[in-house]
Amino acid sequence: MPDYDLLRAYLASQTKDEFVLSMDAIEEIIDDALPRASHRASWWETERAPDEHMPQREACIAAGFIAIRLPDGSGVKFRRKTAKVMRKWN
Repeated sequence: MPDYDLLRAYLASQTKDEFVLSMDAIEEIIDDALPRASHRASWWETERAPDEHMPQREACIAAGFIAIRLPDGSGVKFRRKTAKVMRKWN
């Protein structure tokens, strides 16, 4: 089973707010082959079914990123999740 902690660590070390990784690049990062299911958009999308525990999604979320598979299936776009600031007005 791929080690998605390696993906989490890679994402956490990034300075860009948005970037794309090819499927090959992700396989290099995790030092393993991605499962066939990784070519489905739903397998990556962190905002879809957030209560469904999947290690690749959890790695992205833990690193502070939202993941979206590219429409052509060639890679995944990672976008830093921005924290919403709530202010208390007096």
